[in-house]
Amino acid sequence: MLSVLELHEIAEADHRILNPFTDAHLMELAAVARVGPGTRVLDLACGKGELLCRWAQELGSTGVGVDLSPVFTAAARARAAELGVADRVAFVQGDAAAYRPEPGGFDIAACIGATWIGGGVGGTIELLRAAVRPTGLVLVGEPFWREPPTAQARAAFGEPDPFTDLPGLLDRFEDAGADLVEMVLTDEHGWDRYVAAQWWALRRWLDEHPGDPAAEQVRAFRDESRRAHLAHQRRYLGWGVFVLRP
Repeated sequence: MLSVLELHEIAEADHRILNPFTDAHLMELAAVARVGPGTRVLDLACGKGELLCRWAQELGSTGVGVDLSPVFTAAARARAAELGVADRVAFVQGDAAAYRPEPGGFDIAACIGATWIGGGVGGTIELLRAAVRPTGLVLVGEPFWREPPTAQARAAFGEPDPFTDLPGLLDRFEDAGADLVEMVLTDEHGWDRYVAAQWWALRRWLDEHPGDPAAEQVRAFRDESRRAHLAHQRRYLGWGVFVLRP
């Protein structure tokens, strides 16, 4: 039986950005967060490290990424070497929720699409807040309901429903003592590029492992996630990164 993490390692084998952002979104986020030479960035649950590597390459920032997956951490280190920024970014393989950086040691602390590390938005903001200097920024990537979902759409993403709409997210930020100052939102195209590339990677894995004991689990994961996207996610669920002053 494969873990959820292992399923995502298969599904995102071809991805550099492990969320619905495109490279253009990633660089737009850098612009609105005022990333520049010497900006020090912490990225918790960093995936393959594309945010840190691209910002270091294009803008001269530095930083540290932490991710639980040894597969993703190895890919992040390889990407840093490929882009010539291995001297500016470092990657730690481990539990991002347990990582304890030097207090106030970063200009920006981010968790892009993995607020489960803090038990939700509020807890994740608390993890990030401790890492940034008093005038620093916190970046949180999170889904939200674009319009009131049907009962079937809610059920497709688990019970209890972990999501809220944009005003509800604002409430969660304010309850955590954070001030929303900017945001970059993706669209249906971003979702499509993220999830459809997963379908391709999962199908390739199935073709290459026809007798694998995990094949039925991988096929079920592919089929369920594909149907959820086409039936519900694409219409109802938005996604974005929110720039906060803690």
